[in-house]
Amino acid sequence: METRSARSLPGTSLPERIGRTPLVRLDQIARTLPGLEGIQLLGKAEWANPGGSVKDRAAASMVADGRATGKLVSGKTLLDATSGNTGIAFAMLGAALGFPVHLAVPANVSQERKRILRVFGATVDWTDPDKGSDGAILRAHELAGNDPARFYYVDQYSNDANWLAHYRSTGPEIWEQTDGRVTHFVAGLGTSGTFMGTTRRLKEFNPKIQAISFQPDSPFHGLEGLKHMGTAIVPAIYNPHLADRELEVETEAAYEMARRLARDEGLLVGISAAAAVVASLKIAREESAAGREATIVTVLPDAADKYLSERFWQEDGWAYSI
Repeated sequence: METRSARSLPGTSLPERIGRTPLVRLDQIARTLPGLEGIQLLGKAEWANPGGSVKDRAAASMVADGRATGKLVSGKTLLDATSGNTGIAFAMLGAALGFPVHLAVPANVSQERKRILRVFGATVDWTDPDKGSDGAILRAHELAGNDPARFYYVDQYSNDANWLAHYRSTGPEIWEQTDGRVTHFVAGLGTSGTFMGTTRRLKEFNPKIQAISFQPDSPFHGLEGLKHMGTAIVPAIYNPHLADRELEVETEAAYEMARRLARDEGLLVGISAAAAVVASLKIAREESAAGREATIVTVLPDAADKYLSERFWQEDGWAYSI
């Protein structure tokens, strides 16, 4: 009986389904603000990835690199620190490709993310919530040092395959989907991989594109997945000189924007996605005030399905002014 290679079989593998996410228009948000007729707000809908977030891109890239370099071999357990989404992506890939996954995760991540990790079969060390992602990083370092023969420590914060995922995919997708009209790129800083890789590629297409990074305005914040760089362990892949400008976003503004996007755009997005829209609107106002047209593209890292247990969704009053 003749057999066919997997390459010739119909359908796609899980890694092949990562990327090529839609670029959605945020028309209602723009229309509610005066003077933004010449401004287009666009967001990469990264929840369309199979694991539900932008982190699928980096996780798949780092897994492929680990296999290609002989670091992730049979018998090794993939280890990393994560605030949730990268861990979900690793756990999903581990289940699909057949390798065990061990994660260090802050204990205060949403209940939905905890359940997803459990369903995918990952082993998780829950770390001190007061220490945030830094506490998870320290625990992963400890585990890797104690048993280096057992673990392939991916270290997404120092792994060039992280930002290269966005250099190879996110940047070219944005350029193609806007027909080269993108004028501003806005993204938050966690590992910084999304911003680093996408910005480098977009600048190659057009050096005049303005790249704006943003982070929480305080060390004590509710923007899961984002880092306050001034007080956190700074990722080795982060280059502070790559951004044309840096912004800060308040937690309350992001919470209100998440509710507003649901009611005005019909988009249920995560907290960091809402923060990205807050930062993008700041740029939009400035460009409009200067009489310039602009095509502003941001990354919407995930949807709200991993955060619906959070209390801010139930708050009726919108006291914060966006």
